[in-house]
Formats: sequence, structure tokens, C-alpha cells
Amino acid sequence: MASPFDPPITDVRYLVDKALLEDLTPFGDLTSTLIPPDRIARAEFVTRESGVVAGTLCADETFAAVDTDLTIEWRRNDGDRIEVGDVIGVATGRFSTLLTAERTALNFMSHLSGIATNAARWVDLANGRVTVWDTRKTLPGYRSLQKAAVRAGGARNHRGNLSDWIMIKDNHLLGISLAEGVSQARDQWPGRTVHVEVDTKNLLEQALAASADIILLDNFTPAELVELVAYVDDSVANSGSKRPLLEASGGINFTTLDAYADTGVDLVSSGALTNAAGVLDIGLDVVVD
Repeated sequence: MASPFDPPITDVRYLVDKALLEDLTPFGDLTSTLIPPDRIARAEFVTRESGVVAGTLCADETFAAVDTDLTIEWRRNDGDRIEVGDVIGVATGRFSTLLTAERTALNFMSHLSGIATNAARWVDLANGRVTVWDTRKTLPGYRSLQKAAVRAGGARNHRGNLSDWIMIKDNHLLGISLAEGVSQARDQWPGRTVHVEVDTKNLLEQALAASADIILLDNFTPAELVELVAYVDDSVANSGSKRPLLEASGGINFTTLDAYADTGVDLVSSGALTNAAGVLDIGLDVVVD
């Protein structure tokens, strides 16, 4: 059964195929041909660090692509928190093909679990005061996998690509006014979210007047945001209009998150969830019976 933390299976299979092609071209796994083909082995996915699991679907697909007789019994699932020495899963099958699949599977899991672990740190620090959002600052081709890992860590996804909704940023406003942009978006794409970036109070006033669904408050200090959130709340109360979601972004990192979480904004977004995450050290240890 699919998990809410699984990326699209088509994306996983595409990237697994590319990864195995990279690892096995042109002659395959030369070293594993030295192992008798009938030798069966069992190996454990063991974490060397505490963190959050992600990428098990990628490991499944890697093993299946190398040898359909290889199996993995997962003891932990994506989104689970793990401690040093925990066994995440147990793989069984031909020793030679198990070793062929090992590094590719671990590369996916370590990378994605690193993102999930990083996202969980942000969510823990935010502690319900604000929703933590990722961005489109992802590795080309890996976005859906990285965003799934963000979800596994308990954070939430910003738009997945440019087709998800309309987001009018500062560069767009060089060719069109904010009010015109929102009006055209409503006309051309009714039902789509209209998201506007502002970096001055004047633009914030325009975004409120245009009834944007989400307003991104870009590169403001926490103190400035407190004032702007109060201004929005007062404006909405006086006009009776619907309050837009308020997002803070621009240079926010783990060190500054705490201050931004207390400003009253609804959302904090940062590319650091994906592009500043390390890897989680996971090994595949052969079990000698």
C-alpha cells in the first residue's frame, strides 16, 4: 500500500534505472561475478546515526531492478524515527546480486533520510508555532523524491513545480502590476491558488487589496514581521475580507527559525530543508549465521 511519504513510483523507477546504468555500464558488476551464483545471504540495513527514515521505496525498486528474487523486510518505515544501531530492514537473496544492489540502494536511502532528518529538526524547533515549508531548491530530477523526504520528516511541501499554482514574484512585477497580475491569474486560472511575493509594506497593501490567497513576506526581520502580521490582522478585521496565509521567507535558516516562528506568520519556507541537508549514515551489514 502506498504511503503518503512515497514519491511517484514512475519517478523512482526512472531514477533507479539511471543510477544502475551509471553503476553497471558497460560490463556489469565484475567483482560479484566471483561469488557463486547459488550462495544466499541475509543483510541488515543498520543506521549509524539517529534520524528519520526515508527512501525505502527506492531501495525496494533498486533490489527489484537488479534481481526480482531479492526481498527486503522492513522493520521501520518512512517517517519513523530511528536510533543508532536500529535495524531498518533485512534483505535476503543471492549474495552476488544483493551486493550489486547495495550501494545504489544505500545512496538513495542515506540522501533522502538525511533530508527527512533535517526537516524533522526544523519541525521540532518550530513546535507547532508555524508550518515549515520546503521550496523548489532541489536537485534537478530528484524533486519529487526530496519533497517526499521532507514530508517524511514532518514538514510540508510548497508548490511542486511551476504548474501547481500562480506565484507572482518581484521579477514578474517588472512587466506587470501586482493588481493586474492577480486579476489576470483569477481570469485565466480560476480555482488556482494565487501567491504574491512582497518586500515592502506598500506591496503588502496592494496584495491585500487584490485578495491574494497567500502573501510571501520576503526578507523582513522578525521584528518587522510582527508589525506586518498585526497590520494584516487589523486590515482584515476592519474590512471583513478573508485573511490570506502569510509566509516568511528569505535567508531563514535553522539558527534563525526560532525567532521567525514567533512572529505570527502561518508558514516559514527555506531551501535549506533540501539543499543544506546532510546524509544519514546507513550501512548494509551481512549477517553471518
